[in-house]
Amino acid sequence: MSILSNDINELKAAEAFSKQSKIFDRIYGKDAIIQYKRKRVREHIMRLALPQGCMLELNCGSGEDAIFFAKMGFSIHATDISEGMLHVLKNKMKGCLNTARISSEQCSFTELDRLQNKGPFDYVYSNFGGLNCTSQLEKVLASLDPILRPGGVITLVIISKFCLWEILLMFRGKFKTAFRRFFSGKGRKACVEGNFFKCWYYTPSFIKRNLGTNFEFLTLEGLCSIVPPSYIENFAGKYPKTFEFLSKKESQLNAKWPWNHTGDYFIISFRKKGLD
Repeated sequence: MSILSNDINELKAAEAFSKQSKIFDRIYGKDAIIQYKRKRVREHIMRLALPQGCMLELNCGSGEDAIFFAKMGFSIHATDISEGMLHVLKNKMKGCLNTARISSEQCSFTELDRLQNKGPFDYVYSNFGGLNCTSQLEKVLASLDPILRPGGVITLVIISKFCLWEILLMFRGKFKTAFRRFFSGKGRKACVEGNFFKCWYYTPSFIKRNLGTNFEFLTLEGLCSIVPPSYIENFAGKYPKTFEFLSKKESQLNAKWPWNHTGDYFIISFRKKGLD
C-alpha cells in the first residue's frame, strides 16, 4: 500500500471515529467484556510503569485510559488523529480533578516526528488495536525510540492475526469469518458509523522484528483468548458464572503458550535499553 493510500485510510478512520465519538462511551462504557479488557491492560501497565512517570498515549479515543492513569498520579500526553474523540476527552477533562496531568494533541501515530510535545516519555502505550488501522506499523515502531527515555517501556495492544474464537466459527460454517485474518495482507474492510476503512492484523514476531535491537522484550499476554471477544454480544450478561470462570482461567494462563498467541488481541511490552 502506498504512503498516499495509507494517509487516505487514516483520514477515513479518523472521520469514522469522530462520527462515533458522540456515542462511543454510551455503546461501550458498560459492556462487561470491554471493562474486563480495560482492567487487564491497565493492570499490565501498572505492573511495569514507574510511579508518577510521564506517559504518551497513542490513539487515546475518548480518554478513558488517560483519565484513569492521571488519577493514578501519572502525567499523560494523549494523542489521536480523530478530532471528535479529542473533543470528547477535553469535555471529560472539565470535570476531572486531575486535568493538570493530562495534555492532548491531534496527531497520527504515523507522524510522531511532528509531535509538539516530543517528551521524552517514560512510557508509551496504545490500547484497543488502534495501531491496526495502519499498514505502516513498522514506521510507527521505528519512531518510538527517539521519544522514549532509556529504561522507558512500550506497551501495545494489537488485534492479532490468529484468534482462537474466530477459528472455532468454522464449525458453525462461517469459514469466511473464521479465516479472515489469515488472508488480510492487503487489509480488511471495517465499517464504523457507515464509514469504511481498512485494518491490518499483526503478530508478536512482527512487533519484535520491527522494533529493533534497542529494545528488550518484557512480556506477551493474550487478551480474550479464553474469555470471548466483546463482539459476541452480551455473553457476560447471559452467562455471568461462565464469564467469571473464563476470566479467572485467562488471568492464570494469559502469559503462557498457546494462550498468549491465540487471543482476539495480544498485549506486548518492551523496555528501551541504556539504563543500568
